[in-house]
Amino acid sequence: METVTLDAVDRGLVHALQIDGRASFRTVAEVLGVSENTVARRYRRLRSAGVLRVVGVVNGVALGHSSWALRLQCTPDAAGAVAAALAARPDTSYVHLLSGGTEISCNVQSPSAAERDALLLHKLPRTSRVTAVSAHLLLRATALPAAWPGAAWLSEEQAGRLRPAPVAAVAEPVVLDGQDRVVLELLARDGRAGYRELAAAAGSADSTVKRRLDALRRSGVLGYALDLSPAALGFPTEARLWMSVRPSGLLQVAQAMAEHPEVCFAALCTGPSNLVAAVNCRDAEDLCRYLTERVATLDAVRSVETAPVIRTLKRTGTAGIPASR
Repeated sequence: METVTLDAVDRGLVHALQIDGRASFRTVAEVLGVSENTVARRYRRLRSAGVLRVVGVVNGVALGHSSWALRLQCTPDAAGAVAAALAARPDTSYVHLLSGGTEISCNVQSPSAAERDALLLHKLPRTSRVTAVSAHLLLRATALPAAWPGAAWLSEEQAGRLRPAPVAAVAEPVVLDGQDRVVLELLARDGRAGYRELAAAAGSADSTVKRRLDALRRSGVLGYALDLSPAALGFPTEARLWMSVRPSGLLQVAQAMAEHPEVCFAALCTGPSNLVAAVNCRDAEDLCRYLTERVATLDAVRSVETAPVIRTLKRTGTAGIPASR
């Protein structure tokens, strides 16, 4: 990734795309008070520099899938290769090398118990250089990266003009067909791919694809995420927190952490550590202040294990896609 300094227009564009990754450049330009050509040029510049991209993200919960947080301990010579292999899987996100480079964390969405077991009970244990694996079922998220306030720049009035329609409640899990899967795979590479391109890949009409994607978005199955390193916004110090919280105070702590501006992800989970969180800080001292001044005031927290992120192989979408748009 190139080193790029973001000015006010760039920051406004980043926030606009965090709110709605499919917002038209014309709409974003109107909100920012600049020309449509300026917005398009800035987006292409940031994407080609590897600073950001928009990706389509499937919400597995809306499809009846289960979500897991994995922790793997590896021998020092194997962690990079194991992490890369995990990042290449379509069911993983947020693949990080942690601490001294011998621990990996990632999130996994499992469509079925069979696929979950295939990964956890067969594929990973057969890798001799993976010395330990722990899997935590994610029970309820109270903070998600799409709402992380570190990317905020626009006024509330400006942000309101960009917010998409609210997600509708769906009584039963949505079933995806073959055309849906083709289109969603393309969106995982480029969330702003045009309807003509998507329709050509699916062998369908532009209007049909647009209607289907609008329906999937309204149902909460499809979302658009901004794939952006926090370092680009001045938050280069990332860490995963594995917390043990008294059960009677677990939900209260999770909700309190969701209000912390450092927190981009927090979820109740199973296991000895029953709350997992991801935080973005400006430096090590900022992380220290967060742990000792914010987390320390949450009385129900029994213990905290802090694992700094030393390398990110994948955030969301598809890993290893060259920046071309």
